[in-house]
Amino acid sequence: MITDKELGFIEYWEERRLPYSSIQSKIARGLPMASIFCMPVILLLFVVYLFFPDWYAKLSPTFGSVVITVIALFIAMIFLAFFRMHFNWEQNEQAYQQLLKKKEMEEGSVLNTTGV
Repeated sequence: MITDKELGFIEYWEERRLPYSSIQSKIARGLPMASIFCMPVILLLFVVYLFFPDWYAKLSPTFGSVVITVIALFIAMIFLAFFRMHFNWEQNEQAYQQLLKKKEMEEGSVLNTTGV
């Protein structure tokens, strides 16, 4: 028997499955968590640069390595944002498909018992 909670999820996901399936939507919705994941590295670079300039000078003789690190972190943020939200979308889509099958089977069994 399908519960009210499951019916609520079916209605919720029918409204949101297509808008949430776009690449832009996945990146936009996943970017806050991905930035929280990558911000400590960027913060560490700036702290070392500001408070330990002699160590920073030994660590990074050229400015290019810092730029490359920031670019790499930005790419990692985009990657994490997209794949995290794509994984969530796939989980919701799988649950939606399973609930639709369950609802369909339930309606079919009701029709068979009524003799129609």
